[in-house]
Amino acid sequence: MNDDARLWSVIRAPRVTEKASRLSGQGQYALRVRTGATKDEIRRAVAAVFGVTVLEVNVLRRRGKIKRFAGRLGRRVDSKIAYVRLAPGQQLDLGTPPVEAES
Repeated sequence: MNDDARLWSVIRAPRVTEKASRLSGQGQYALRVRTGATKDEIRRAVAAVFGVTVLEVNVLRRRGKIKRFAGRLGRRVDSKIAYVRLAPGQQLDLGTPPVEAES
């Protein structure tokens, strides 16, 4: 997979929670990202997709819970959340999906 395609696959979806809404007023946004993504990849992906300057990236990795279903053990999917802080005056438009670049 080339570098541009990898960057486009890093961001999965925005996190829509009360905490994320509160942080967006302070210039921070919460995004679900690919579990194998590094902070540098997340920074470059957000800058490329949304055209903003990223100041800081904090990552939270959550392991999936172990659950029982009909007496059998199962496991939920692992997830990774990135909290991205942008330069003052910039914001992410999470309401509309980004348009992919023409090849």
